[in-house]
Amino acid sequence: MGVQIKGLDSLNSKLKRIPKTLENATWDATFEITEEVQSRATAKLQSSIKHGSGELAGSLKNEVLVNKNGHVVGRVWSDNPNLLFRELGTGQVGENSPKDLPEGINPVYTQTPWFIPADAVDVDLEAVYGMVKINIQGKDYYRTNGQPARPSLYPALKEGVENYEEVYKKYVKQGLREELK
Repeated sequence: MGVQIKGLDSLNSKLKRIPKTLENATWDATFEITEEVQSRATAKLQSSIKHGSGELAGSLKNEVLVNKNGHVVGRVWSDNPNLLFRELGTGQVGENSPKDLPEGINPVYTQTPWFIPADAVDVDLEAVYGMVKINIQGKDYYRTNGQPARPSLYPALKEGVENYEEVYKKYVKQGLREELK
């Protein structure tokens, strides 16, 4: 007389699906976190830009993918170079402004002032940012030593991942619960 375990085939089938279930849960949790970081960064930009069209805040993107090592990776970024200038600051002013940078990020700043042709911008930079307007050979320019850092993306990242353990736990529990029904 042999022993028969009812449901063993079903249990084995469910156990074989656990790695994929965990990968899916990890992907979903990472997606939620990247969405949160993007949302926070957008809000920070929108609340701090007085003279803008929303183009910079609208340029933020996110993605989740599985990298070549098989790890789930979430990314939030902008292809607009102005976000980098805003995040880190520019020139001597940017270098001397307070900022919290990730380890290994060591920007190099221009140490000499530069000039912006007045006809190349659609706002009065003297009124908006206090840049001195000067006339050189009949043409108006704004002189600047740079702009301060006004970070949005890195602070949003730090805030957005504060509760990451709970987010991953929620998705793993949910995935396993559904898989092992």
